[in-house]
Amino acid sequence: MPKLLQNILSLLAGVVVGSAVNMALIQLGPVVIAPPAGVELHNAESLKQGISLFEPQHFVTPWLAHALGTFAGAWVACYLAASYKIQLAFVVALLFFCGGVAASIMIPAPGWFIALDLLLAYLPMAWLAGKLHQSPGR
Repeated sequence: MPKLLQNILSLLAGVVVGSAVNMALIQLGPVVIAPPAGVELHNAESLKQGISLFEPQHFVTPWLAHALGTFAGAWVACYLAASYKIQLAFVVALLFFCGGVAASIMIPAPGWFIALDLLLAYLPMAWLAGKLHQSPGR
């Protein structure tokens, strides 16, 4: 398989796997930590009106979804790529980062969460995935 095609497919696989991990954790979050009474997480208006009821614990699973989704996607891209492994991991992270910026505009959240999410859930996870992929024995 030509390297360019393999790299494109590795990038797509990273995005698909990362998205699947993200969505699985987002779906699991309310099961593990129930939202505040009366807030419907899949209703934008309900979320906007009830965001003041959220406590820091309610932001754990969204952050983990973003961080672990990015990590998984970046790692898969590194693993499957023929070349430019670290760069492809960062492309995955940048795509997820753009999604995080969009989400921070569309979904009301406290400033501390948006900052924590955008600063620590995306690019550092790509770096970590790349470093783990480069570890001895790979």
